[in-house]
Amino acid sequence: MKQAPLYNDLADGPSGGVAFWLIAPDGVRLRAAYWPGGDNGSVFLFPGRTEYIEKYGRAATALKARGYGTLTIDWRGQGLADRFDSDANLGDVGRFADYQLDVAELTQMAQALDCPRPWYLMAHSMGGCIGLRAMHQGLPVNAVAFSGPMWGISLSPTMRPAAWALSWATHRMPWGQNYAPGTIRETYVLAEPYEDNMLTTDNEMFAYMKRHADAHPEMMLGGPSLRWLYEALRETRALRAMTPPDYAVITILGSNDRVVDVGPIHEVMARWPRSKFEVVRGAEHEIMMEMPAIRKKYFDQAAAIYSAHPV
Repeated sequence: MKQAPLYNDLADGPSGGVAFWLIAPDGVRLRAAYWPGGDNGSVFLFPGRTEYIEKYGRAATALKARGYGTLTIDWRGQGLADRFDSDANLGDVGRFADYQLDVAELTQMAQALDCPRPWYLMAHSMGGCIGLRAMHQGLPVNAVAFSGPMWGISLSPTMRPAAWALSWATHRMPWGQNYAPGTIRETYVLAEPYEDNMLTTDNEMFAYMKRHADAHPEMMLGGPSLRWLYEALRETRALRAMTPPDYAVITILGSNDRVVDVGPIHEVMARWPRSKFEVVRGAEHEIMMEMPAIRKKYFDQAAAIYSAHPV
C-alpha cells in the first residue's frame, strides 16, 4: 500500500489519520483512509454515491469519541479513485458487483493495518446497498448501522418504467455513458442553494460540504450515467428479494428523505428479525450531516448496537 493524500484539515477528522492507494483485482485504483480510535473496535464506513473520504472526517471524530476507529473509502468512479469516462463528473460503474472488489480491498487493508476488533459497519445511501450485498457475502462485522440506505431508486411512478426501458436499452451501448434523465454534470452542493436542499436541515453542515467542493472540485461528482442507473435498479431489486442476513441492525431514515425510494426501506426492515428502525421527523437524507442533536443520537444509537454485539 502506498500512502495517498488525506486533507484532514478540511475533513475535521481525528489526528493520526492516514490514507492509502489500493489496487483492486481488476486494476482500478482506489483511495482508502483509516482514522484510529479507541479500544471498542473499528467501523467500516461505507459512503454514498458522489461522496469521498473527507466528507466523513466529522463522523470519524464522533466515532472516536465513542471509542471506535474508522475506515472509509473512495469507491471506484468517485472521490480520488479512478474514473472511467472522458467526463470525470459522470457517475459511472461497469457492474454493481464491481463495488464488492472495493469492499474486499478495504477489508484487506483493515487486516494489514491490524485494525482493532471487533469490526462493525456504518453505511449510508448507496453505501447501504453495497453494504447489504457485502453482508450477504459474509462481511466480517458484528453489527450494522444504516442511514437512508439505497434499497430502491427514487423515481416517479410514470418515470419508473421509462427508466427501466431506457437504461436497459442503452447500458451496454455508448449512450450508456450519458447522464440519466433529470441529472446534471455539476455536483449537488454547488448547483443547489441551501434553501429546500435534499441533504440536510443544518446550514453549517451544508456550508461544510460546499467548502469541500470549492477547495477540491476534483473530488466532486455529478449525476449518474444511464448504465449506473440500470445497474442500480437491478441490484436494489435483487437485494429486496433476498431474506435479510443474520446481523444485528439499526436503520435511521429522515422523514423528508427525497433522495432514495423510502418504500423498500420500510419493507426490508419489516422483515429483518434482529433490527431497530426509526424515522427521524423533519430530517433530510443525510442523517450524519443533519442537525447536531440528530447526528449525536444516530452515533449514540450506532454505538449502543455495536457495544451490545462485541462478538
